[in-house]
Amino acid sequence: MAPGSGIERCPRRTRVLIAGGGPVGLAAAVELGRRGIDNVVIEPRAEVSHARPRCKTVNPRTMEHLRRWGIADRLRERCPLPTSWSQDIVFCTSLTGYEISRFTGVLGLVSDGDRFPELGQQAPQYLFEELLREVVEELDASTMVTGLRVAALRAGSEGAAVTVVSGSGEELEIEADFVLGCDGPRSTVREAIGASYVGEWALRPNFGIVFRSPQLWRQLRHGPAIQYWIVNADAGGLIGPLDREGTWWMGAFGVDAETGERERERIIADVVGRPLDVEVLSTDPWTARMQLVDRARIGPVLLAGDAAHLNPPFGGHGMNIGVGDAVDIGWKLAGVLEGWADPGLLDTYELERRPVQEQVIAEATSNMRVLSSDLLTPGIDSDGPAGAEARRLAHDRIQETKRAEFHALDLVLDLRYESAAISSSSSAAGSLAGARLPHAWLGGGDSIYDELADGFTLLRLGGAGGLESGLVDAAARRGVPLRFVDLTRHGLAERYGTDLLLVRPDQHVAWSREGQGVDESDVIERIRGAAPARPEL
Repeated sequence: MAPGSGIERCPRRTRVLIAGGGPVGLAAAVELGRRGIDNVVIEPRAEVSHARPRCKTVNPRTMEHLRRWGIADRLRERCPLPTSWSQDIVFCTSLTGYEISRFTGVLGLVSDGDRFPELGQQAPQYLFEELLREVVEELDASTMVTGLRVAALRAGSEGAAVTVVSGSGEELEIEADFVLGCDGPRSTVREAIGASYVGEWALRPNFGIVFRSPQLWRQLRHGPAIQYWIVNADAGGLIGPLDREGTWWMGAFGVDAETGERERERIIADVVGRPLDVEVLSTDPWTARMQLVDRARIGPVLLAGDAAHLNPPFGGHGMNIGVGDAVDIGWKLAGVLEGWADPGLLDTYELERRPVQEQVIAEATSNMRVLSSDLLTPGIDSDGPAGAEARRLAHDRIQETKRAEFHALDLVLDLRYESAAISSSSSAAGSLAGARLPHAWLGGGDSIYDELADGFTLLRLGGAGGLESGLVDAAARRGVPLRFVDLTRHGLAERYGTDLLLVRPDQHVAWSREGQGVDESDVIERIRGAAPARPEL
């Protein structure tokens, strides 16, 4: 159904009600809608605002999901900064001052051989949201209704009743089998189930500005980059382009809202290194938070994205980890609602995602410990030998302390889940069980990921064959969607360390053959969630 606004657009019942139509809620709607699961997204905003770009990095893992959904190229086509334009981050005294240090090939914007099939992409969050709104509109099973907010919900063993309210005060109660709370830091859904954030707020305030200045490109001294970190005594922060026509975003560290509003032109001038005619488009005071909910599920109600966890923005993980939440819970909800998955599969959502969320919060917090003001060296913007030496010392510290922030693909790609939905202990030596399927090119630009089905995929990588028939039959008896794909001609068995792999809908390995004996029925029971929720030891 096409998106619309108002109470009259709302159905009275749906399988999954999604509170919040930001990137995470929309990703969940796409994941569910592609599987034919009826869902409704409730979103207060009629249109996506371009005033605040929010997330600006779509990492390679999220782009892999977009490739799976068939929309990776659609996102790239509408992004004003192609990956070929720049893959650098520059540290400098100002945009017109001295360069101090530089990182190249950052944030997955360059190829790393076979490691991933899709480069990362610089994209303001609003472009990502607009694309996903279009995709939701194209899906028969998904409906997005704007102009409404979730005001209350009652949950029971058989589902939930959700009260939605329009801007004019009209109310409607919608029945749903499940509710997915993707409604951000002020989540009504989180409050309704009694979940609470646990963690800390940063002490230092920050102030965001979006401005337009076409002439800035002509004054810029350091060439194209996706971010410029400013290190001088008058301004500490970072700035980057949103397009090549003169729209810029910036964040001033340690600047409170009152000061930021009063002195925004001066702050921009300090970052640029000279006075500049600018048109300020928006401002956004913010404070970093390092928080995780004490529980992400109560019965039929689940939390994802910012409603479940908050991390500092340093490293570009925020929106991306939320999309990962949506993918994980999306295919599992679909399995339960389609009847082939045991309800216990939903218990693995928090078990699998919480360790990832904790790691991202820890890494982003570590990245935040060294910001521009922490890199100041006396005389850093001075001319002559003293200034050069100060910049050399700062360069060494930057390379030592900030490299992990911009080269963090291990955190993005080397995720390993442990839960009862993984049919082998992921701690077994050499086992791929639980890991994201290592990527491989098959030739002609085809990715091994392109061979994977929407359900489970059983990959024959080598060997004589025969065992796969038992797994296919066991899956069929339980109604588990499974497709067999023979890739023996590509000679991948030695590389993967096994001749047979069972891959989940989210591209994580559910099972890998590690010995001679296989209980096919046990494998299928585990991957469909019909096992205790605790991981094997």
